[in-house]
Amino acid sequence: MADGQKYSVDRNRSALITAAGVAIMLLSAGAALVPAADGVQDSTTIGILLVTAGLVEFGAGTLRREVKPFALAAGAVTCLAGILFLLNPRAHFFPTVSLIIAWLMFRSFILAVASRKADGSVRTWTILSAGMDLLLALLLLAGLSIATLIVSLFGPTPPLIASFAWVLAASFVVTGTMLLEVASCEHGDLPLHEGR
Repeated sequence: MADGQKYSVDRNRSALITAAGVAIMLLSAGAALVPAADGVQDSTTIGILLVTAGLVEFGAGTLRREVKPFALAAGAVTCLAGILFLLNPRAHFFPTVSLIIAWLMFRSFILAVASRKADGSVRTWTILSAGMDLLLALLLLAGLSIATLIVSLFGPTPPLIASFAWVLAASFVVTGTMLLEVASCEHGDLPLHEGR
């Protein structure tokens, strides 16, 4: 492939990955606002956010190079978690929190493995994304004992379900930032040719 064609392909890839990163950041803002909205504090909204983010991340994953299988897997896991939420929108609190914890743990593992194949700043942001998902999973796991008491006394409450939106928002922010860094490297702003 001629240098001009390669530059054009890299530029298009960079633009599409940038769009995916911006879309994930917008989903993060939407997720953060879910608790403030009346009538949308159920797991259906969280499911829609997860499916949308998963599809965007999967699409961006098709444009990646060395870490393509891992990027596709991370998007697929996010999509699957969203589909499970949509299939059972009236789930009780414990299956819901378990699903979020499992999603975060799987993503963290996939991204940790992917970081070993990435280089430079992309590797740093992939590690940060894996670390954020692991931290959020551990925080949810630690908070489970408090939630157990609340749910056993009062039953599953919509504010508890809506609080998962903040977990999604935090995960989406780091994922969006990672995609923006990948796009920057694809555009040639940094001397990184592999591991994206």
